[in-house]
Amino acid sequence: MFRVAEETAEDWWEVEALYDLCFAPGRSALSSYRLREGVNPVPGLCLTARDGDGILAAAIRYWPVLVGGAPALLLGPVAVHPTRQGEGLGAMLIRESLERARVLGFGRVMLVGDAPYYGRFGFEKLEGVEMPPPTNPERVLGIALVPGAWQDVSGAVTRAGPPQGGTGRAV
Repeated sequence: MFRVAEETAEDWWEVEALYDLCFAPGRSALSSYRLREGVNPVPGLCLTARDGDGILAAAIRYWPVLVGGAPALLLGPVAVHPTRQGEGLGAMLIRESLERARVLGFGRVMLVGDAPYYGRFGFEKLEGVEMPPPTNPERVLGIALVPGAWQDVSGAVTRAGPPQGGTGRAV
């Protein structure tokens, strides 16, 4: 049994340690990290999963970005502790956080990742959305949480300030 909760300030360093464990040492040099610098993650969408003993098993974060000037959410990173991989925790956090984003009124989410894995959640390759180099364009994926949310949205992905929240937003 796992307990899913919003990440708190007290969780921050433990989550960072999980990301360090799960990803290569140079993870902070990736283009997606440059979009996160100086920007707070989106409250309510950054989640942790802890086991019955309170041990962190998985975590997911979201960040505000702009795509050609239009607001969007950048999903990532999502990580599962190596001893817990294969238990469906990453999928659970992705589904839960996407539903929370939908309820909070966000319309579009993007990420950089493997299409075969993220496709099962509804993510598809985004045409005309340009992540900072050196990102492989085939790995730039998105999902519309409301119909048509990605229609006519293209261009460079750039850093954004914190989202304003609210139902019906075009994010």
